[in-house]
Order: sequence, then C-alpha cells, then structure tokens
Amino acid sequence: MDNIIHKATSQGGIITTAELSKQSDYLKIVRAKERGELIRVRHGVYAVPDALFNTMIDVERVIPNGIVCLYNAWAYHKLSTVIPPSFCIAIEAKRKVVIPPTLPVELYYWKKENLEFGVMNAEISGYHVCITDLERSVCDAIKYRNKIGMDVCSEVIRNYLKKKNRNLTCLSEYAKRLRVANILKNYIEIAIE
Repeated sequence: MDNIIHKATSQGGIITTAELSKQSDYLKIVRAKERGELIRVRHGVYAVPDALFNTMIDVERVIPNGIVCLYNAWAYHKLSTVIPPSFCIAIEAKRKVVIPPTLPVELYYWKKENLEFGVMNAEISGYHVCITDLERSVCDAIKYRNKIGMDVCSEVIRNYLKKKNRNLTCLSEYAKRLRVANILKNYIEIAIE
C-alpha cells in the first residue's frame, strides 16, 4: 500500500496537502487520486473512499466551522430511526462552500446567530465534531417539519419526551429563538394526550 494511502487511513481516512513535507508526496496524492484510491474532498483535502461512507466524516477538515445537524443529530441523540440520507451540515448563510459530488453532504445555510446556540462537541466514529444538542435538534425538526415530513417530526418529539435527560426550559428557550414556540407547544400537547 502506498505510504500516502497508509497515512490517510491511519488518520481516519483524510489527508491534507498541508500535512505533506515533500513535493513528491503531493505528486503521490495526485497519482492516488487518478487511480481512484483518493477522492478530492475540497482544495487541499483528500479522502480514502471508504472513509466517506463511514457513519461520520471529519467535518472540521471538510467544512471548517460546520455544525452537524438534522438527520445526523437526530440519529446521534437517538431521536429518530431514519437513516441520514447524507451528512447534514449547517454553515453561515453568507458563506460559500463547494462540495464535490462524490461527498454525500447537504448544506444548510443558517443565520449567524442561529449557529451560536444549542451546539455541543461530540466524538462520533473517532472524529471530534460540533453537533446540535438534544433540545436544538428537536427545535430544528419543528423548523424543518415541512421539508422532513410530519412523521419524522412527530417521531423526534415523541422520543424526546421519553428521555430522562430532557430539559423543557431549554427547549422552550430555543423554540422562542427559532420562532417555533407556538408550533412546539401544539406538538407537545398532542404528544402528551
């Protein structure tokens, strides 16, 4: 196995050109990409194909300051049984990010103030990522209810209400900030009945 592929594999499947010490190593990356052993994720970042099909990607390397959200957050918090269709990553609304078609990422453009609350650090599949916390994930389900479907939204709320570590005060605060407080109240009333 090529030492570049070995190095990438030992680092969770991703290697950057900034980590290279010699020009010849860069040429090895280019050749590995031509042979299909590496996939260009973005400028200066390459991945072993198997790493892209893991349960999580190295979000910070692929999309710096990206926040894992929606389907992936619901799966992480065990709020939904729906398998994430792609990696759901939130970034600032005005930011431009180019994602290669080989990488299953769906970007969500959020206002800057919405990226600053309800976020926690977690380790998933050996990667340290920023991800929406439990209450924020529930509020996002309500905010995106028309896009994800009422079934998924209801499942997220039902599973949240069963959790012992839930924080309804925090949930209510996040719902107000995201302007979904009245809808949340209606869902909770229906779920409790």
